[in-house]
Amino acid sequence: MKRIFSLFILTMLFIGGCEGDYTIHGTQPSETIIVEVFVEVPVEVLVEVPVPGEGGDVWVDSFDQPYTIDGIDIVWLIDKSGSMNQHAQSVVDGIEAMMLALPASGWRLGITTTGWNNSQYTQEFPLVPGDTVQNAWDAYNNTGNSGYEAGFDSLYAYIVENQYNQSWLRPDAGLLVVFVSDEEEQSSRDFSSTPYGLQDFINWYGNLRPSVFLASIVNIPGPESQCNGNPHGNLVGQRYIDATNAFGGVVVDICSPDWAPGVQAATTQVEPFEEWELTYSPIEDTLIVFVDSVEFLDWTYNAATNSVEFVIIPVEGTHVEIGYVIDYSPGDDDDSADDDDDSAGS
Repeated sequence: MKRIFSLFILTMLFIGGCEGDYTIHGTQPSETIIVEVFVEVPVEVLVEVPVPGEGGDVWVDSFDQPYTIDGIDIVWLIDKSGSMNQHAQSVVDGIEAMMLALPASGWRLGITTTGWNNSQYTQEFPLVPGDTVQNAWDAYNNTGNSGYEAGFDSLYAYIVENQYNQSWLRPDAGLLVVFVSDEEEQSSRDFSSTPYGLQDFINWYGNLRPSVFLASIVNIPGPESQCNGNPHGNLVGQRYIDATNAFGGVVVDICSPDWAPGVQAATTQVEPFEEWELTYSPIEDTLIVFVDSVEFLDWTYNAATNSVEFVIIPVEGTHVEIGYVIDYSPGDDDDSADDDDDSAGS
């Protein structure tokens, strides 16, 4: 029996027989004639794609290829108020962890504070491939000591108002922003402290580049916090957390003894996907890959890593789908197939 993957493809079909009434005016009495006009109307068509083998549970993994093939610009905005002095070493260690996790070329990493009054005028060239942790320390120390804790306003000043930064920021590159603070976000200049201000920031940031990413290293709420005692409400970086979650980003507990895993995870999300680890073990001959709803053949399957590896990397901005029938043979003890997940297909 053949299994069928159902994919919706938007197809332009010619629809004939559309009639329009046209009236010709002149010196003689008006005459109405009917003219047939052919127009193109987009119609959603269900295309059935046969997949070899017998019946089973079909799963579809998918992702969007980020717009980072042309490089990634990174901005760390660090709270430099007095209470943050205890985190100075962790901040630089985190920056170093990111530098080590980034590719060998194509990235630039700027450092500023959460004070818009600093970010508006700072003239520091970013860290680039080949720089060392000492360069990171120097950049950190050169940011100034603004006590403002207004990360959203500061990013706006750094990106939009700072003329020097236009010399190195690249509109065609991806953008990753990392907020670091031990208090709540307190913008009031460009983005208000209300929920509307938060949404305004999300809308503005989301439209800055074709691909934008966000991460926050902040105090997290209650039971999850690794701080000695739960952080007081106004110390929790909830607005940073909400903004980061809006972009599917990474949130790191500022009290965590090691920021490296979270920083590395934030770094990984910005890199173009050269392979994709599958959610389940597939029946190999059922694997099929689509890029923007068109079957894609330039890939191989690596059973050792349970990953699809791309011989040709899908173009940035494309939507990639990997469909397969789940292999429930002995040795596959993953029982998560019963989970309710919208990405499953059948």
